[in-house]
Amino acid sequence: MKIVDLELYHSSIPLHTPFKTALRTVTIAESIVVKITCDNGITGWGEAPPTHVITGESLASIHYAMDKVLRPVIIDASLCSYAAVFARLEKAITGNTSAKAAVDMALYDCLAQAAEQPLYQYLGGYRSQMENDYTVSVNETEQMEQDAKLYKENGFRILKVKVGKDPAEKDIERVAAVRKAAGEDVLIRLDANQGWTAKEAVKAITQMEELGLNLELVEQPVPAHDVQALKYITERTTTPIMADEAVFSTQDARRVLEMGAADLINIKLMKSGGIHQAIKIANLAQDFGVSCMVGSMIETKLGITAAAHFAASHPAVTRFDFDAPLMLSDDILEGGIQYQGKGNQITFSNQSGLGIKSVKKAYLQTIKREGSW
Repeated sequence: MKIVDLELYHSSIPLHTPFKTALRTVTIAESIVVKITCDNGITGWGEAPPTHVITGESLASIHYAMDKVLRPVIIDASLCSYAAVFARLEKAITGNTSAKAAVDMALYDCLAQAAEQPLYQYLGGYRSQMENDYTVSVNETEQMEQDAKLYKENGFRILKVKVGKDPAEKDIERVAAVRKAAGEDVLIRLDANQGWTAKEAVKAITQMEELGLNLELVEQPVPAHDVQALKYITERTTTPIMADEAVFSTQDARRVLEMGAADLINIKLMKSGGIHQAIKIANLAQDFGVSCMVGSMIETKLGITAAAHFAASHPAVTRFDFDAPLMLSDDILEGGIQYQGKGNQITFSNQSGLGIKSVKKAYLQTIKREGSW
């Protein structure tokens, strides 16, 4: 099964409600979409959103990496030797993890289709459904309280609450209001998106513990590079601490795990460079007895479908953060993962690969080979 073509598209879909974190506010979900075609007629799809403040990538850099660097690496390569293809993909360019991830997921889509299996089964098939969370963007306290109440009414039993944009005292007020609105039967995860210092984090988390706010976990409270600060917080709080931006690679994961710097790890395909590397991180975490969450950037259901298939395949993954498509004004796909109810449960079809029937042409703008940004 030889790869014969790689096509690139630009997609853009507005969010129905702005997504706000300590790092950024997003109103439009943009991405580079890739389509890979094999000589047997099988086609695979992938997606890479630009997340400047996390991966450092832009639409232009993703396009360049895919078109000028990764395309020559995979064209005419045989997926009968897919381990060699993924090795060349990883070595072709430093960083550029989202660009790599999009190509990686398209290749896995092709492989699973050739095997006539849904991708999660091709990868191991550990589970066939998952409980999804919903994100409460950082806003004024009253708005966050209303949002939490609405999401609970929509059936979500897990809320991911964004903090870290303002002083920690304000965050405590917000979280207390969300807990009151959601009730005690809802799990609350905090994500500070690197917004606190180590001492602020310990003080804030300790106060929230004393107030009985019953947090499931706190995600990446300090800057990504400061693993010592992450360890400082983990050792001084009882609430589990999750590493997110601190872990892109297996090397990052090993450092965090060996130091005992976090209790949990958040794996994202856009950080790891795709499924192939994400599996290695999950395996490493499993060896250390550490559970993982699989999350995402602001992606369409295309990228999320690939992440969900990976998450369903691995026993170390116990938490799932796949609400991004629910924030968009429309769905780019026919097919892919299936959201049940308002989106709190995720299931899979029996279609092979990613289960994509088609990608809506209305949201795809072809990028010609000679095109530039």
